[in-house]
Amino acid sequence: MSAGTVHLSIQAGMASVLFDRPTARNAMTWAMYERLNQICEQLQADTSVRVVTFRGAGGQAFVAGTDIEQFTTFSSGEDGVAYEKQIDQCIARLESLPMPTVAVIEGWTIGGGLAIATACDFRIATTGSRFGVPIAKTLGNCLSVANLSRLSAVFGIPRVKRMLMLAEVLGAEEALACGFLLQTVEPAEIDVQLGKLCERLAGLAPVTQSVSKEGLRRLVSSSLPPDEDLIRQCYGSADFHEGVAAFVDKRSPVWKGR
Repeated sequence: MSAGTVHLSIQAGMASVLFDRPTARNAMTWAMYERLNQICEQLQADTSVRVVTFRGAGGQAFVAGTDIEQFTTFSSGEDGVAYEKQIDQCIARLESLPMPTVAVIEGWTIGGGLAIATACDFRIATTGSRFGVPIAKTLGNCLSVANLSRLSAVFGIPRVKRMLMLAEVLGAEEALACGFLLQTVEPAEIDVQLGKLCERLAGLAPVTQSVSKEGLRRLVSSSLPPDEDLIRQCYGSADFHEGVAAFVDKRSPVWKGR
């Protein structure tokens, strides 16, 4: 299976970031996260860019989380703490980009992919898109408090509980109704609507956009409590290792609560 990559293109003040691993629904490898981090560093310093779009290749998924097979090398809860710190740093860098960002969603947006989309300012999606973090069903790991805060700010705590504790996957209609999505469109219309949105964003006052965006980011992240004990407990559990093994073996996990 392809290791995938993340591409950046810039044209006339519009930057496009493409998650390119369609054979795995654009599931993120460590190298893809690192490349995304590098791209965000580059964009942070590029004052010519007015809008950035993020999109998954293939039209079937935005990003279907982190590639689970990579977790086979984890041996303790400390590995989970290091992983969540790495992901938090990458997501925070994307979230702190000074210009407006738009997630263009076609299909599945799961786990780490939902975190990436949530870190964007606006999200448009095709009508059949799906959103969730079904780790209570698949892997048995957890999210950082920073990502819990981001999800709760846009979905509300009751929906986040449904996604995390009931492993529910929400449809585009509900994601639109709660304000997570700016717009839903038919697949054939998404490029046209994306163009209109980007033109509108690029035509407004960039300093106002940047300062407003940063102020709102600070409101959400100003009082995050520590979470390493929770992450260590989850990634150090026997259930987490069972979830990874079950995924690799293509079977259902057997949870023991240990």
